[in-house]
Amino acid sequence: MKLYDPQRKAPQFDKVPRHIALVMDGNGRWANKRGLTRTEGHKAGEIALLEVVAGAIEAGVSNLTAYAFSTENWKRSPEEVRFLMGYNKEVLRRRRDLLMEWNVRIRWAGRVPRLWPSVIEELKLAEKLTAKNTGLTLTMAVNYGGRQEIVDAVNKIALKVAQGKIRPGSITERTIEKELYVPELPDVDLFLRSSGELRSSNFLMWQSSYAEYLFSPTLWPDFNREELWKAIAEFGGRQRRFGSAEDAPLN
Repeated sequence: MKLYDPQRKAPQFDKVPRHIALVMDGNGRWANKRGLTRTEGHKAGEIALLEVVAGAIEAGVSNLTAYAFSTENWKRSPEEVRFLMGYNKEVLRRRRDLLMEWNVRIRWAGRVPRLWPSVIEELKLAEKLTAKNTGLTLTMAVNYGGRQEIVDAVNKIALKVAQGKIRPGSITERTIEKELYVPELPDVDLFLRSSGELRSSNFLMWQSSYAEYLFSPTLWPDFNREELWKAIAEFGGRQRRFGSAEDAPLN
């Protein structure tokens, strides 16, 4: 079966999230349960990501942001860090043509410091080659941290204030949004995490302020489009009020 077939359609949903934030968690536990190394778990997660990208396209999702490597992941063993750096680069190179075929636009969100130059080169090349694609935007969060993104944005604004380009006291939410790593990225509608862990792990903190959170018990390598579609269906049943309220008297 093809991962993605333009003729195949997802189930009908009441609402489809415009932007899904995806924490791909559980690779290590999946591997440990099978007597495998953590790196084998990461390898198994590659097909799961492609499955979810295909399912998102079929469901009509326009933005998917995947947490590939956090600023905190540098605390892991040197061997795992080296593997993840090389693997992120290899996956981009190996799957770039397939994603081009799917009309996927690739973006990168993250910091330059500490990130391997060869990984940055691969990310920027993927951005350039897919820049004119008009389908799903897949943002790869590599060397990304939500707090750090806000700190970096504030530092850019402080510099502009010092240069006289921005007046003190005139800073708004829009001012900050314009300095985020990918300013055009819309707010997150559905924040989805695999493996049953109940935390956001410093991911898209600014963009997820009014997201609907859903935590799946499925370990990431076992995740597929049907799991994604179940999450989208549950999202469709949520009432999003964005701070407003309606009277609903009990009968």
